[in-house]
Amino acid sequence: MTLPSTAFTTMDTTELLALVNESRAAFGEGSVRHNDFVARCKDELDGEHYETFVVQNLNNTQSEGLRLTVDQCKLVAMRESKGVRRRVLARLNELEGQQARPMTQAELIAASANQLVAIERQQAEQRVALERVEDRTAKLEQVRYLDSVPSGFETITSIRDRINHRHGLPVWVVNAVMREVSGAPLPFAMVRSRHAGEGGQPFAIWPRAAITRRFDQFVAQCMYVTAERATHPEIPQDRFKIKSRSTR
Repeated sequence: MTLPSTAFTTMDTTELLALVNESRAAFGEGSVRHNDFVARCKDELDGEHYETFVVQNLNNTQSEGLRLTVDQCKLVAMRESKGVRRRVLARLNELEGQQARPMTQAELIAASANQLVAIERQQAEQRVALERVEDRTAKLEQVRYLDSVPSGFETITSIRDRINHRHGLPVWVVNAVMREVSGAPLPFAMVRSRHAGEGGQPFAIWPRAAITRRFDQFVAQCMYVTAERATHPEIPQDRFKIKSRSTR
């Protein structure tokens, strides 16, 4: 991570994520992707003010970034596991203590090396994600097309709302289960838009009963860390919101 050479009062999510992923790697934990990290920051800092900006990714796409205060960085860090949290907080405190002290040559070299490692790790993750997308795309090419949604089937929007009501899972977790977690369900079919002549695109549908079983299974695999927070082995973003066992 590139260290600030001026007074440390803010940090953007790219820098903070590099620090978090470096600490997670030191404890044998998986790295977090930037878009998922930003979603976690927004969830943790709901109701607070922060600056937003556009990040140019290595694959020529754009995503949103946030600029956070020191206190906000520490709040986000509290979501990490005990060892990672201590390491991140120690580094943030160290940066606060440095203030305007310029970096030494050794620190400049170390910062550059850490940044290179973070970039290489991100590129590797993007390659894996691209391979998954290509594999799913090849399978989707074989999906049937329908003119209407049959009874007992639902769209991704309906799934997000229903699963949130049923299990309290946020949208980003529902998306991960539907697209990235092992056994992610392929669409049963694509439904042609009634507005195809106006540029409307086909949309995917899934069998409602199968999706219910899939998320019930996912929740059964979760480990509660608080009454309304849980972790899952295939969700690298650490803790996420979930309904309390007593209300399910």
